Amino acid sequence: MTANTIMNTKRNIYKDAEHPFAQYIRIIGKGKTGARSLTYDEAYQAFSMILKNEVLDVQLGAFLMLLRVKEESVDELAGFVQATRDQLNFQPLDVDLDWSSYAGKRKHYPWFLLAALTLAQHGYRVVMHGAAGHTLNRVYTEQVLEFLNYPICHTQDDVEQQLQQRNFAYLPLAAISPVLDELIGLRNVMGLRSPIHTLARLINPFDAKATLQAIFHPAYRGSHQRAAFRLGYKNSAVIKGEGGEFERNPDAKTLICGIRDGEMYEHELPKLTPERSATEEELDLAVFKAVWEGQQNHTYGEIAVVETMGIALYSMGIVDNYETAMQKAQMLWDTRHQQ
Repeated sequence: MTANTIMNTKRNIYKDAEHPFAQYIRIIGKGKTGARSLTYDEAYQAFSMILKNEVLDVQLGAFLMLLRVKEESVDELAGFVQATRDQLNFQPLDVDLDWSSYAGKRKHYPWFLLAALTLAQHGYRVVMHGAAGHTLNRVYTEQVLEFLNYPICHTQDDVEQQLQQRNFAYLPLAAISPVLDELIGLRNVMGLRSPIHTLARLINPFDAKATLQAIFHPAYRGSHQRAAFRLGYKNSAVIKGEGGEFERNPDAKTLICGIRDGEMYEHELPKLTPERSATEEELDLAVFKAVWEGQQNHTYGEIAVVETMGIALYSMGIVDNYETAMQKAQMLWDTRHQQ
């Protein structure tokens, strides 16, 4: 039996009766005037079906690309994330910060990682999750952590053990949701990123007290912030980070769309460098490790580390304003190996 025959058989089961998922494609795809966004409940139901593998591949492709063209609404995003959270096999843990890392770095080192590890050195419990990509010349969090001798977690037990030992745990998306991981992998099939990249950043698998997400496109900042609010997250920050990771770029103003104690806010941090900093010709992880261990200095990198950590400290409610946050972050960076 050829692949085509199988495909046709799958489709033809529904010659006389409509597939239950078809209604959701119709809602978002019914022409320029007839289409609308899904409600929160519809988004929740639709995504629950996807996570349970109750949707045909051809439907999934149509659904994801229609959403991509339309741009997902806040209710859709929140419904998708909640459906995902409700199907996770994790128990909440005592975690201070949920840090999503789904982009990888190309022009600059992953300085955000040193911000997260410094917080962990000082007793703040950080869980990071992400997906290792396959883009050429891009460095992903997983490989950098392994270079720094941090293990990759695969189960709740692994996460608990690492938090106990080092206050830091990294979990790949494949360990959180194999279905989502597979969907993110479709980027090369579709030629476009899908809403899965957006929703994965918002999962917060262990119910951390604060969450950090970065986006590529400034237009998504507000929808991420409002989706986090809709999901009931009390403390959160969204920025357009360097390379799409949660990392403050000293060469540009940074607008933070946040939630603090359940209240939404916006705050802009100023540009810090007179002119654009040089990008790295290559990302040599030995240099990166030397900066972490205090054997080498890196002007751009250390500003990025401190500023990123400052946003995290404010988001966790450790300090009351951004000025104090940056001062505390500098002090934590300077004393990172004195614990």
